[in-house]
Amino acid sequence: MNVFSSSSSGSNVLGLFRKHDMKNTNGIFVRASSSSSSNNVLVPRAVVMRRLLLKRNRKNSVGIDRRASSSNDSTTSNNRKKKNERELGSLVPRTIEDMQKDEEFIEANKNLRKFGQRELTRLERERTRTALRDLEISKTFEEYLGDTGAKKMERVSASSIVQVNIGLYCNQACSHCHVESSPLRKSETMSESTRERVLEVLRNSGDKVKTLDITGGAPELAEEFRNLVKSAREMRPDLKIIDRCNLTVFYEPGQEDLGEFLRENDVTVVASLPCYSEKNTDAQRGKGVFERSIDALKLLNELGYGKTRTLDLMYNPGGAFLPPAQEKLELAYKSELKDTYGIEFSNLFTLTNMPIKRFADYLHREKKTEEYMKLLVDNYNVRAADNVMCRDVISIKWDGTLYDCDFNQQLDIGLFDAKKRTIFDIESVEDIVGMKIASDNHCFGCTAGSGSSCGGQLD
Repeated sequence: MNVFSSSSSGSNVLGLFRKHDMKNTNGIFVRASSSSSSNNVLVPRAVVMRRLLLKRNRKNSVGIDRRASSSNDSTTSNNRKKKNERELGSLVPRTIEDMQKDEEFIEANKNLRKFGQRELTRLERERTRTALRDLEISKTFEEYLGDTGAKKMERVSASSIVQVNIGLYCNQACSHCHVESSPLRKSETMSESTRERVLEVLRNSGDKVKTLDITGGAPELAEEFRNLVKSAREMRPDLKIIDRCNLTVFYEPGQEDLGEFLRENDVTVVASLPCYSEKNTDAQRGKGVFERSIDALKLLNELGYGKTRTLDLMYNPGGAFLPPAQEKLELAYKSELKDTYGIEFSNLFTLTNMPIKRFADYLHREKKTEEYMKLLVDNYNVRAADNVMCRDVISIKWDGTLYDCDFNQQLDIGLFDAKKRTIFDIESVEDIVGMKIASDNHCFGCTAGSGSSCGGQLD
């Protein structure tokens, strides 16, 4: 199956497509037949539609591609900055207002007050078990690994990646969020003493740790974020530091210099952009998110990100289906973002929606839990199972509790060793080598299809 970018050959082929032949494939690609061939090809929907509009409006010279000018065009840059000051700003008021009106958030808060977080998490895990039982799937995830010859779930070497969830406060409240972040979660943030302990464990671990991966919430809004980044960079000039950024954070108060801070401290940016369509992105992440995201990406490009510095994008599906092939989707993203907005980025990572927290609630409401769990199990991939991220990651919660991964963290599935449950119980990452890795039914999400991780597909 072919995917055409905006190259000249792709343009020639796309010009032959008949509009009535296009069929929807999850809204991202369309299958189209050529008037000169009986073969179907798979192409980005947005690219096809834009080419159709260009052809239709060519005589009127309608500039629908909105190509961004180069970063040294000071006039365009100044106009964009004025636009930001006038139209863009904090998303927090809008997010809180939307949450107060949204029936799903209202019901979730009601249940939280009634049952408490621990009981809701227990019920959530029980729903996935029930779904698998109804499908007559009695094996646990670990038993699946054993039966398929996959490697045992245990830590055979020191973790090279330390992932820190620095806090759950966020200016957004995305429908797919597996940590249930929002502007209401202000108190769940890392303290100075915990941040200092994280740095101490990093120091003691030496070059065993290659990557410090900082996530949230919106990690940049945590009080200790910049202290953690600066101290880690001073301590380890060779350390890869990742900021998992929602992009809209650039327009929150106090973040005016965020881009310069990230560049000065040589931070890799992994940014969320679930679609290159405004409608799809805002439906998943909230009104106004897409516009701010595009503008933030332009700003990062001006700072060298996506060119001489690493700027990766993260995609997750907008519903109960698996991500498309990562390589093909990256071609579509690069074509659309470059042609339409002049935006460049380094890599695209695909992430499967895990059947936990807000996405689990969505599945339950839509009566799709059983269907989705069947999809994950039916697409189990032993090669992906051998490379799941928990084999090389240690996850640290904002309060210092240790987990095998960020998903286990949200389900409160801690490390097996009761004597090594927090960052204050270990001296270095070598202290957990040999420990069994905890798993449950949600782990099928990481092994389905091409596999899924914070670094993209696994197979």
